[in-house]
Amino acid sequence: MFRTALRNVLAHKARLLMTVLAVMLGVAFVSGTLVFTDTLSQAFRGQSAKSYDDVAVAVSLRPDPEEAAKNPGLSQATVDKVAKLDGVTGVQPRVDGFAGVPDAKGKLIGSGWSNKGVNFAPGPDGKDPALSFTSGDGPTAAGQIALDKATADKGGYKVGDTVRVATNGPVKEYALSGVFTTEDGAVNAGGSLVVFDAPVAQQLYLKPGYYSDLNVSAAPGADDEKLRDEVLKVVPKAATAQTGQDLADEQARQIESGLGALNQTLLGFAGIALFVGVFLISNTFTMLVAQRTKELALMRAVGASRRQITRSVLAEAGIVGVVASAVGYLLGIGLAVGLRSGMAAFDMKVPDGDLVLGTTPVLAAFGVGVVITMLAAWLPGRRAAKIPPVAAMNSVHATPNAKSLVVRNAIGAAITAIGAVLIVLGANAGGDEGRMTIAGGAFATLIGIIILIPFLSRPVIALIRPFFVKVFGISGKLAGLNAVRNPRRTGATASALAIGLTLVTGLTVIGVSAGQALDKMTVDQIKADYMVTMASGGGLSDEALKALEKAPGVTAVSPQQAGALDIKGTYVSASGVTPGAIEKVLKVEVVNGSLATLGQGRIAVADKTAEKRGLKVGDSVPVEYLDKKKGTLTVGAVYKDSEFLSPVLVDTKILDAHDPEKYIPQIFVSTEGGPGDAHEQALIKAMGDNPAITVMDQKDIRDEFGGQINLLLNIMYGLLAMALIIAVLGVVNTLAMSVFERQQEIGMIRAIGLDRRRVKRMVRLEAVVISVFGAVVGIGLGTFLAWAIGKTFEASLPGYGLVVPWDRVGIFLVLAALVGVLASLWPARSAARLNMLTAIKAE
Repeated sequence: MFRTALRNVLAHKARLLMTVLAVMLGVAFVSGTLVFTDTLSQAFRGQSAKSYDDVAVAVSLRPDPEEAAKNPGLSQATVDKVAKLDGVTGVQPRVDGFAGVPDAKGKLIGSGWSNKGVNFAPGPDGKDPALSFTSGDGPTAAGQIALDKATADKGGYKVGDTVRVATNGPVKEYALSGVFTTEDGAVNAGGSLVVFDAPVAQQLYLKPGYYSDLNVSAAPGADDEKLRDEVLKVVPKAATAQTGQDLADEQARQIESGLGALNQTLLGFAGIALFVGVFLISNTFTMLVAQRTKELALMRAVGASRRQITRSVLAEAGIVGVVASAVGYLLGIGLAVGLRSGMAAFDMKVPDGDLVLGTTPVLAAFGVGVVITMLAAWLPGRRAAKIPPVAAMNSVHATPNAKSLVVRNAIGAAITAIGAVLIVLGANAGGDEGRMTIAGGAFATLIGIIILIPFLSRPVIALIRPFFVKVFGISGKLAGLNAVRNPRRTGATASALAIGLTLVTGLTVIGVSAGQALDKMTVDQIKADYMVTMASGGGLSDEALKALEKAPGVTAVSPQQAGALDIKGTYVSASGVTPGAIEKVLKVEVVNGSLATLGQGRIAVADKTAEKRGLKVGDSVPVEYLDKKKGTLTVGAVYKDSEFLSPVLVDTKILDAHDPEKYIPQIFVSTEGGPGDAHEQALIKAMGDNPAITVMDQKDIRDEFGGQINLLLNIMYGLLAMALIIAVLGVVNTLAMSVFERQQEIGMIRAIGLDRRRVKRMVRLEAVVISVFGAVVGIGLGTFLAWAIGKTFEASLPGYGLVVPWDRVGIFLVLAALVGVLASLWPARSAARLNMLTAIKAE
């Protein structure tokens, strides 16, 4: 039977080509993901270990604000004590914070959050062990800095050049003393590293004479854990100490965790692609079995058992799976290399390292490829074994009986109904629990629809058939009839597209609905023309606030300074704002009282917070500030709760008196006559052309909140493209084999007058009908799932409502029709080129 299976595979290799491609693409996705993440994991682990090669013990002291007033960090005296311990060969004290450098166009180099500044920490030999200088040397004076090589190259800086450096304070100019390479994590993440003279770094980031970290080197063979215990005896009690090995291991675990999430996401989409491929494989073997009915019947007649027939079909599937898996694995290696190169092309730095080809990707490739193929071929194999020899000898096409379709439809309807009920229950439940219920319901509904889709094909296609008849005449009529001739085949082909478009449509509807809610929230809540923030995500300084207030054309400026007040035993988030300006830059709907009372030292409270705390206008409220001092504040206004406002608003002067390290994440600015280039340039100039400060207008603010949704959607579309490609292969495969199966019929209709052009049109329209049918089912189910998922988080996103993007839905339908046209090119050409007389004689 194995020889028979091998002969059949070789005899039908052209018809099995699409199946091989489908399995190959799915396997490539799986193996490529595993090779890619294994390679990245080893590269990052190697880099992590290398960065701690010379660190025996790492000490850190980052106290909370209350403790920082007494003990801000590790003093020079502490550094000297650690240096005198037995076995210590060197101590590199560090202090760090944000520092950004502009390129030639004035734009910040790096990602903001990964742009870092540190102090130069030379040893007795005058060299900093963490830095390898390629030109120049480290900074030894207040007016000097050194830059990492990647940043220097991007900015076009050379030793001796003047470099503008942005920190949380004003932009300053420094002379470039040296360029270096480093294993620092910020640089390896695509950011920049600016190295200052130690006193300058201390002044910028902490306090003169203090450091936040110490890296301790030890003599070869020293016991790092014992040294750590000795270090802990001489550093402040609040400090922490870890061995370099422990830090490297911890970082490796974090890398594994981060890459594990990426791995699971990519494998999830690979699973979707393989799930779609199941329909193509099953369809292929179903049609091959139908076309070989006489052959299989003859085998049964000469003594082959049902089990042997099933094994023969499964053996064919196994051979196809092995070939596809082998090619897919090689393609996966290429995909992994391409992904790594692609990350570098998008300026995402990846550590150097060899390609990791472990056993797991190989086992996964062959295990998944062979198992999926054989599982998909099992049902066709069982059907082949059930055909009685005599009945098969008298029938070329084995069509399902009415009873089997009735049973199938009943099962599909029941599963679909159960799934739909679960989805509705999950939508009403809301939260994470509701989403889990929806996920279970979605899976059941999808399975039910797949089972039911042959039944749905007749009524749905009947609706669009008149249009094809009216526009395309006899070709359209024949296409419609052919599409519903074998409902199972049409359903299996359309299912692949339906699955892909269910996911695409669901993601699109949720993304567009959430995006419009965020956009509406932005438009409704922000009255200011501009929002000013730090690119690093850090806080703006008082100098920035004062500079904006003095900028020409500015009519109102108010920060939202972050703070907190302890009210009745619980801390409540509070925003420091400018009285008289806050209502001009943000929409504040006053329920009771007046915001003018903020200028009198009173507070404004959101209505939900006021109700929860039992507060009303005129109440005196005992509070405790962040510095633990106590006072009494009076409620001057109650306003409607808003996503853009904290539960409590207070004059910035009150917060300043109790919070020496103020944090201003954003400043809102209104200008005379509204936004414009002149006003924007005036604000940028007022900020000292600081590349680390971002000035956003209303459009930029919308993009800030909605841009990530669009980016996520585009990534999802890219990942789902593999599943859609496999679905297209399924349409090609079904049509090609259908044309072969209907040779005699096509010859007959050619003989009675249907020319080649109309034969091509008939096959193309059949493909379009099947593709559009699958798209309609997918779009409908995807919209339903999007509605349910949206209901689970609409309470946490004010203004959220279901928005069906009809323009994109129209594009999906047009693309589905285009997929049908493209998929039919080869089968239509084959049908049109059939010799009429030869085709009529075909069996």
